[in-house]
Amino acid sequence: MQANLTDAELLLLGLVAEMPRHGYELEQVIEARGMREWTQVGFSSIYFVLGKLEKAGLVAAEVPAGAKARKTFCITSSGREVLCEQTIAALGAYRPTFSSLLLGMVHWPVLSRDAALDALEARLPSVVAELERLERVRRQRQPIPDHVEVLFDFSAGQLNAERNWISITLDYMRSKPW
Repeated sequence: MQANLTDAELLLLGLVAEMPRHGYELEQVIEARGMREWTQVGFSSIYFVLGKLEKAGLVAAEVPAGAKARKTFCITSSGREVLCEQTIAALGAYRPTFSSLLLGMVHWPVLSRDAALDALEARLPSVVAELERLERVRRQRQPIPDHVEVLFDFSAGQLNAERNWISITLDYMRSKPW
């Protein structure tokens, strides 16, 4: 029905589907749930994205009575339909994400052997630190719903896979003559 939503659009549409909210409430929910661990949506872009969703007819804005009332957004019936379609698509199909690591590996040959190995080895502590940070965030957010718990598991799994890949790759590259 609808063209693919951006990650930010899908996130905000889903949060508005839970209950009508204004932009500041959305920021609070994103922060409280630790959603920035797996999404990229800045506070400054929330109202911009809501405006796009409103123009597309996926949310409707209501301004409650009162001089200082904030515009509250609620999902429309077509918005709910698109949300369901896009959620099924997001769960059901692989969509690649790209890491700067891939660009670094593509350009490996421009570096000396030692510089390339040192750079890759320097990445390892940052991956381990990110794993530790992620686990701290997970503990701070407890209790969290099961579907959120597994999001943390997914991110931790990716970081563990990268940590293992770096170790294996370093061993492999060190074993090769240059």
